[in-house]
Amino acid sequence: MNTETVIPGTQSIARAARLLRLVTAAGESGASVQELARTADLTRSTTHRLLSALQAEGLVDRHEQSGAWLAGPELYLMGTVAAARYSVPALARDVVRSLAARTEESAFLSVRRGDETVCLVREDGSFPIRSFVLSEGVRFPLGVASAGLAILAFLPADECEAYLSSAGDLGARYGAAHSVAQLRTRIAETRDRGYALNPGLIVEGSYGIGAAVFDSDGRPAWALSLTGVQFRFGADRLPMLGRALLSHAHQLTGILSSRPHP
Repeated sequence: MNTETVIPGTQSIARAARLLRLVTAAGESGASVQELARTADLTRSTTHRLLSALQAEGLVDRHEQSGAWLAGPELYLMGTVAAARYSVPALARDVVRSLAARTEESAFLSVRRGDETVCLVREDGSFPIRSFVLSEGVRFPLGVASAGLAILAFLPADECEAYLSSAGDLGARYGAAHSVAQLRTRIAETRDRGYALNPGLIVEGSYGIGAAVFDSDGRPAWALSLTGVQFRFGADRLPMLGRALLSHAHQLTGILSSRPHP
């Protein structure tokens, strides 16, 4: 049964939550009402009404000059409370920083949130040419970025299949390489290799590799990943990058799976 037909206001709450996620993902530059409406698949008037209601509660703010919508002060206050419970970024940052230093590439920690991954931590390596596909707050569907592919590949088989059965639009949204047939091939390769490879499938020339990080139940709840320019991920360096990634992912699994739960 669809809960939106049972619980009054559910649709509005879901739409408002979607807008909050989009506003926070836009970062310090914010996003216009037109951009938010288009991405959220809402009318401009509905989007503006919801944003105005969120602004009245301090959850979003509007830049006086540009008109862009930004995260509001109440989100910061809520975040400081939530951070005490979800302390994963603080626990993981040293490992992510170590991975960036070891490989000289940009390193990331992402978390699974339903059918998406969300980047929590970014640490840049010393190599001066970088990829900016991923940064804190950026979301991708499972199977799109290397982090999401790594998590998807190591989900229980029934959960992986359930996701694939609903992922028919990924090819249209992100290109033919993300069709279900192609995803099945890349999932099998990821399981064999131990880590996922994204050879410029989101942005041409921007490569990424990702490895799953497991919780205390052995489920892939997070992922470590590396991104950089294509020539840095060639056959001469990829084995070294893969070993470093898997080693750090194993280390982080030990840290996170043994942490006390709040």
